[in-house]
Amino acid sequence: MFVSSATDDPTSPTAAEPVPAPPPRPHGTAGEAAGRPELFGPGRRATTVGIILLISMIAFEAMGVGTAMPAVVADLGSVSSYAWPFVAFTAASVVGTVLGGRWCDSRGPGAALITSPMLFGAGLVVAGTAGSMAQLLVGRVLQGLGAGAVAVAVYVLIALVYTEHARPAVFALMSSAWVLPALVGPPVAGVVTERFSWHWVFLAIVPFVVVAVVLVLPAVRDLPPARPTPSGGHGRSVVVAALAAAVAVAALSWAGQHPTGPPAAVVAVVALAMLVPALRRLLPAGSFRARRGIAAVVASRGLLSGAFFTVNAYLPLMLTSTHGWSLSTAGIPLVVGALGWSAAAAWQGRHPDLSRPALLRVGFAFVAVGIAGLLVVAPSWGIAWAALPFWVVAGIGMGLGFSSLSFLLLARSAESGAGRVGFDSAAAQLTDQLSQATLVGVGGALLATTASPAVALPLLVAGLVVLALAGTGIAGRTAGAST
Repeated sequence: MFVSSATDDPTSPTAAEPVPAPPPRPHGTAGEAAGRPELFGPGRRATTVGIILLISMIAFEAMGVGTAMPAVVADLGSVSSYAWPFVAFTAASVVGTVLGGRWCDSRGPGAALITSPMLFGAGLVVAGTAGSMAQLLVGRVLQGLGAGAVAVAVYVLIALVYTEHARPAVFALMSSAWVLPALVGPPVAGVVTERFSWHWVFLAIVPFVVVAVVLVLPAVRDLPPARPTPSGGHGRSVVVAALAAAVAVAALSWAGQHPTGPPAAVVAVVALAMLVPALRRLLPAGSFRARRGIAAVVASRGLLSGAFFTVNAYLPLMLTSTHGWSLSTAGIPLVVGALGWSAAAAWQGRHPDLSRPALLRVGFAFVAVGIAGLLVVAPSWGIAWAALPFWVVAGIGMGLGFSSLSFLLLARSAESGAGRVGFDSAAAQLTDQLSQATLVGVGGALLATTASPAVALPLLVAGLVVLALAGTGIAGRTAGAST
């Protein structure tokens, strides 16, 4: 649901030198302690609002398009093509994420902050005016490329213009930028689709893109010229690795949606054979072992996002198929989970001096408890209403853990060397995307082999609890080498 984060050292000669920012305020009120005057002072107000709008435009698109897609496919294609608009977006976002990170490291985030939203907006126009499935897929590819690069560029900008003391509050605002889209996006998209046309679900977001770009322009103008940096892990082979990863993600998505039969197994094996060597180029060294530092941060991001969002994807199915809830009622746990996330993110933003590795461990523990609680919901004999309190707990865990990981990415990326902000940001977002695609596919395979959500979903939930508990074990490795 939330956008990925990544970072670099704002004091190192990477994409650009840091823009002068006010020093941290004395610890008076909670808002001042979190650096809110820096966020909304005369020199930062437009930048902060622009960042929120950039995140909000992606959030509204994500929340609205899923609601409208049945009508889109009915108009332009058939049920058999239902998954392809999502697969096209996901695969393109992988390429956009990786290339956006390389672009920001070598040229600075300025051009990416203007070009990427415009690319996303062009995709909205192409998709919104589509008269064929082919045109819709072109629009989705443009949207994915733009969204992937935007997410990286935003975090590079945060590393450059906000002090470390203010960053927890920035990340809290970014989490909050998803709440309104999560609450109103699906019902508004449904009304617009039914009373007007699905085309407007895409086209209505275009003005937000324009306003966001205009508000970010002052920060872009203030950025000093980028300094050339060594390519390091950012050589031309990264482009090939990004394309291989995108194809692998698309293949895994297809296999997850067609989990029965030998073809799906063959596709999954080939996809993994492509993906593993690609990830060795695209992730920090030691990520698979969660080595102390930035590698552990990237690994934690995959575990946290994979565990939470996979359950988020299957929770409505659990409630509708096993317990007979309506679709609208089954969405309530997702809403209260989002509210818990936002509240916890806001709380951590008012406490910038707390240990982020410790908060991350607490966040993983809350997510583990929230997911484990669904073991009394998933079976046919389960207690359906228990999904509400347990998913609030999981949401609180995400608010603490995800925001802490965003902060730690900035801090640990600074230690990993010059010119790494975009690379590390892209790596974090990539593990986010891949873990979700893989684990949702595992859930699809379990459903196909057991033919019963009441049997498959408890197995899936139990496995995800193990992943969350593993995260509590590696959270301490996200601390710096000196701590």
